[in-house]
Amino acid sequence: MSIIKRGTQVPARWRLLVCGLLLMASASLPARADDGIVDVHALPQLEGAVEDTSRPDPYRVEYRMPTPQAVTSPAVRKLLSADGWVPYVLPLEEKSTTLKFKKGRQGLSVHFTQALGRPDQSVVYYTTDRVYSNVPFPEGASDLVFDGTRPYLGCIAPGALDAASDFFTKEMAAIGWRKLTPETAARWANADLGDAVPNGVRVFYEHPDGDTTQFYKQKPVMLTLTRRDDGRTNVEIRVAPFVLPQELQADDDIAGLPRPKPTKTARGLGSATSAKHEMSAAVMADLPAVLAFYHRELAARGWQENGNAPLAAGDEVAIKVSSAEETGVLRLGRKYDFTMVSLTAQLTEAALAARARAKKEADEKFFKDAEAAARQVIAADESRRKVQAAALSDTPLNALADSKTPVPVPENAEGVKFAGDDGRLEFSSTSSVKALTAFYRAALKPAGWKEQPSVINQPNMAVMEFSKGGKSISMTVMQMGPKVNVSANGSGLRMAAANPASKGGPVSSDPAGAQAKASGPLEADPESALPVPKQHSSTSLGTAKLPGIEVPFRRELEASVPAELSDVLAFYRSELAKLGWQEKPDGAVVAADHVQLAFTSPQGPAVLSLARAKSETSIKLVQKNPDAATKADIMPKPGHAKLLLGNMGNQEAVLTINKQTIKVAAGAGGPQSPKGPTLDLPAGKYQYSLKMAGRPARNDTIDIAAGDAWGLMVGPTGEVLPLQMY
Repeated sequence: MSIIKRGTQVPARWRLLVCGLLLMASASLPARADDGIVDVHALPQLEGAVEDTSRPDPYRVEYRMPTPQAVTSPAVRKLLSADGWVPYVLPLEEKSTTLKFKKGRQGLSVHFTQALGRPDQSVVYYTTDRVYSNVPFPEGASDLVFDGTRPYLGCIAPGALDAASDFFTKEMAAIGWRKLTPETAARWANADLGDAVPNGVRVFYEHPDGDTTQFYKQKPVMLTLTRRDDGRTNVEIRVAPFVLPQELQADDDIAGLPRPKPTKTARGLGSATSAKHEMSAAVMADLPAVLAFYHRELAARGWQENGNAPLAAGDEVAIKVSSAEETGVLRLGRKYDFTMVSLTAQLTEAALAARARAKKEADEKFFKDAEAAARQVIAADESRRKVQAAALSDTPLNALADSKTPVPVPENAEGVKFAGDDGRLEFSSTSSVKALTAFYRAALKPAGWKEQPSVINQPNMAVMEFSKGGKSISMTVMQMGPKVNVSANGSGLRMAAANPASKGGPVSSDPAGAQAKASGPLEADPESALPVPKQHSSTSLGTAKLPGIEVPFRRELEASVPAELSDVLAFYRSELAKLGWQEKPDGAVVAADHVQLAFTSPQGPAVLSLARAKSETSIKLVQKNPDAATKADIMPKPGHAKLLLGNMGNQEAVLTINKQTIKVAAGAGGPQSPKGPTLDLPAGKYQYSLKMAGRPARNDTIDIAAGDAWGLMVGPTGEVLPLQMY
């Protein structure tokens, strides 16, 4: 027989053999049933039940009843009670519609829903509910409150104190609990078993580790029995106080107020900056430990205690507290095995006045900065316009030869577009507004056109109205950067047969020139802050920045070019490379009718999108500046998107999104109060609901990507305007 010494490496083939034998042995053993889990399929169902067997589940049963929930629920409770199941409620969930039952060491949850589209019918769900910490229920007990995870039991036993004591002595031992003695309790330094109970008894129990009844490791519990005036007995079983935490640590604040841990439930109202805010919690610790926590935490935050406050219902402790700007009240009480906490705080009148002054000063500064920035922009624009106007020519113009338009166009006209069916004419020129208006007045007057007086006749813009024989022409001549745009329309320009082949579509006065423009090499427009072919038929550039921050945190260019997509793509790859932009191969899409490319620019990430539409290529180029976004405090957390909320209405709005409810004060995020609430969310598509007093709720969705910042602005009439800001 081969012997392998301890510490010797076992060959792989031996390990495989051993594993195989173990698998064969385990497969040959019958699976042992879990005595702590009820077979829900063997439970009784109400008469008339129609079970749903479409989704088999060993831990869940679903069946439909031809009665509404108000009738079905008490019928199920009665049915299961007759089968030996004892109903109870969970601590702090007395109003829950879910029914909870216990039978021995097995648990059961029953909940209900309305049948789809049938308010006269209901659906019943039986679900297994494991009891991790089992304690006996006295037969015939009332007002049962139980939690099988700690455990906690509160009830009224029907018998006298001695009978209840005998019951628990017998039944606790039967399921593996044993009484603690001073010797067995010595392992807990704070254990005190001698605390007497007026008009009752108290016994401590432990459950030995590795018990054959398959209990999970359990902390010691304290059983307290007290006589009632009606001859019955109050019963409470809870975790022994000496094993609960004696010094509580701080959890995350709620509403800007300290919260200890662990807690079963916690809620808050308001925030650290609210005029009034409050928090409440059910703490899983004894009252002295919770009180010590608040003594410590409030003192560390500069709060002081100012004596007792009047006790309210359920209070055992009520203390007045205050800080430099706030006053408040801390209330502590006991319910079940929890210490219930309520802490409220509100600003003093002096603090409210100081905040109002600070807000007024901030608003004034904001408006001054905004006004200064606007003046600077206007001055720079006026200076640029003067320089550009000086470059325009006042030289008299001659008409373009062989023009096919009803009215002449000057010989230096560029980008001529004429639609005879619609009566529209557009072009641009390097001549001044003065030269162009003089050209048309001189050309149209001899042809019998009479000009109507106009109040708009400025060096940078003029409007002319002409009429003749019941027909009219309206012309607008406007300086736009280094050129002057001319747009004309009216019945005097309509030509039904201007170009039969085009069937009324827009045509150029120079088809060969237009084709050359569409197919010739694309050149960059020197006046554009972001690259765009100067052959574009339309263009717009938007920037996002805050007053006082010169560098925009987002720039977006949109344009259309009468050129092939491949030519436009080649143009951008060339022009962006000149600017130091690097194309990223990840996620690149290059197809015959659309393109999407990501770039890294010196200022930050950028995305180029191209698409074909109506014989043109549409362009969208977006560039982000993370440094400017960080300075503007709109930069989202990594992997998240940021929502900036605003309210231009005159009343508070309440927005609910991703299970979070946020109050947006009137004017927040607007010119009078530039800072509104913000929210960081993981990327995804979210439903949101907006409510305002006296208005119907508005529901919509927003799709946000990681790294984006969106504004959700509430309008005066309650509408929500989503706007991408970064």
